[in-house]
Amino acid sequence: MPPRDPSPALAVVATTGEVLNHPELHEGLLAPWERRRLDRIRVPGRRDDVLAARLLVRLCVSRFTGLPPHACGPDQFCDGCRRYGHGRPYLSRRPGLGVSLSHADGLAAAAVGPGPVGVDVEPAARRPGPLAVLRRLLTGPELREAEAGPDPEAALLRLWVRGEARFKAGGQEGLRVREWDDRERAAVAAFAGTHPVTVIACGDRASGRPG
Repeated sequence: MPPRDPSPALAVVATTGEVLNHPELHEGLLAPWERRRLDRIRVPGRRDDVLAARLLVRLCVSRFTGLPPHACGPDQFCDGCRRYGHGRPYLSRRPGLGVSLSHADGLAAAAVGPGPVGVDVEPAARRPGPLAVLRRLLTGPELREAEAGPDPEAALLRLWVRGEARFKAGGQEGLRVREWDDRERAAVAAFAGTHPVTVIACGDRASGRPG
């Protein structure tokens, strides 16, 4: 059955607390290799953020596909070292779908959709890193326009999340990029992919799912 919502990609944004308190989500959903990675994180807040992102991506895929969260975990493979367990996430059971996740200081985001997808989230109060790094991610005109605006730091942050989302989606030409403010969570987020996207909060349900 085709989805009622015409947007074929889905993104979810949440606070870490929202995810960890969600009734469908718990650490037992993680694969053994994911739990081993968590065990190596010594800073409790960062561990919670990483756990929240890995749980939220399961919720996002579940909302998109109709599968239960325990069947929606991503795998990861690094093209550089040719090893599993890190690198770009993917869904081995759904090869036509792309998946992405992000976390930052009490926030998490996840996205799923046809083809490559990328998502990024940052606290709205954060200010992006050195201009040398930004210039590698952003185009000259975008950067100059942001720096010349009335609030250059906020504009640069918005460009940063857009650039990160685009990078996670592969950076190729033709990607659609949508960036938005989540004022309830004091967050700025962005999605990149080959299709439009529907954005929902952690406790919401998607209005439809792909057939």
